[in-house]
Amino acid sequence: MKLQDSVIAITGGGQGLGRAMGEYLASKGAKIALIDLMPEKLDDAVAACEAAGSEARSYVCNVAKEEDVERTFSAIVNDFGHLNGLVNNAGILRDGLMVKVKDGNVERRMELSQWQAVIDVNLTGVFLCGREAATQMIKNGDQGAIINIASISRAGNMGQSNYSAAKAGVSALVPVWAKELARYGIRCAGIAPGFIETEMTASMKPEALEKMAAGIPLKRMGKPEEIASAAAFIFENDYVSGRMIEVDGALRL
Repeated sequence: MKLQDSVIAITGGGQGLGRAMGEYLASKGAKIALIDLMPEKLDDAVAACEAAGSEARSYVCNVAKEEDVERTFSAIVNDFGHLNGLVNNAGILRDGLMVKVKDGNVERRMELSQWQAVIDVNLTGVFLCGREAATQMIKNGDQGAIINIASISRAGNMGQSNYSAAKAGVSALVPVWAKELARYGIRCAGIAPGFIETEMTASMKPEALEKMAAGIPLKRMGKPEEIASAAAFIFENDYVSGRMIEVDGALRL
């Protein structure tokens, strides 16, 4: 698919990887629909995408709420006339051990609210947005691709029962949707990033970042534009479907 004049929606598009992907795809000529919960972040992200050389619009939406998602994707098609792609990127963290024990005593357990919040946004949100994007694309006869952003934590990461389970589910949806939607000219693929330089990691202590980078075979963290270029590759290569691409500096071998 040609990115020039294609319409691509990006959830979690107000900051971090979402914004980086929006700017990168805009520089390739794609029209960008940025979806996020924070209007102030969206305003800056839209301006950045426009500065990169293409049209961009913002949509305030809670991806875990079905009504919000349906309204948002309907508005995107009304505004742009069509929809060619979705990057399912929105996600949150609520890290913690399932059971924390000290001196033989259970001190703390992961609360159900911690589990449910991550599942609601990171997994249910991906399902709702993927379903609605596919619905709009099929109704309008628009071909293209859906990209699910997972994580190398999908293989299991200590202290992330909720996040790992959600990202494993996000990854499992990729081959399912690739098979179900192929007949409509819609592909589905996924990206599993490793440790990437974002606002979240920027707040960490320098010594913690150094230790983290030391464990990566390439000896550095990834850059947001390296994830963005992987997304562009998937969109542009019409024979990529049903697969996960790990962009992690060889961290998970």
